[in-house]
Amino acid sequence: MFSISTLVDVVRIPPSLFGTTLKKAAVNILKEKYESMINAELGYIIMILDAKVDEMGKMIAGDGGTFHKVEFEALTFYPKLQEIVQGEIVDITDFGAFVRIGPTDALLHLSQVMDDYLKSDVKMGLILANQSGRTLKVGSTLRARITAVSLGKAAAMGKIGITCRQPFLGADEWIEEEIKKAGGSSEPAKEEKVEAS
Repeated sequence: MFSISTLVDVVRIPPSLFGTTLKKAAVNILKEKYESMINAELGYIIMILDAKVDEMGKMIAGDGGTFHKVEFEALTFYPKLQEIVQGEIVDITDFGAFVRIGPTDALLHLSQVMDDYLKSDVKMGLILANQSGRTLKVGSTLRARITAVSLGKAAAMGKIGITCRQPFLGADEWIEEEIKKAGGSSEPAKEEKVEAS
């Protein structure tokens, strides 16, 4: 789930940035420190949006920089268990596929694709179902449910597991087929004109 989080920190403005505005210097330092970082409570920190810098800074003896309290907003992505996500397959492996969801990739294991015997062809970038003939390939878009999230300190990249083994999950074409089988239609309902008598 994407959200905007408000955080508070103290930034050190080095003497080399004294010529720029305080806000611009603080935002640049915050971007270097936080962007592309994974935090166990916030998830993936994508970008710094805005910052309010306390103009009155502090100095420490022997350090030429100034220290300022900063309150800033960051765009974050925190994958939640059981959340439904839309993604695109970016890589096929022997054991499944990696699906791009938001700013990161999640693992779709072969056992979590569907109830069918599956073969993975890494060279062709393809997963093929034996009985149904359905395929997944690099570039396929799909809908999945998040089943595992690990964003702890030890996980430098974070680990996310997803499944498509539930109704109305999987490749977009499969979902359309399921809707048609269920008696619904993926096309918008046509309006009928009714004449008043």
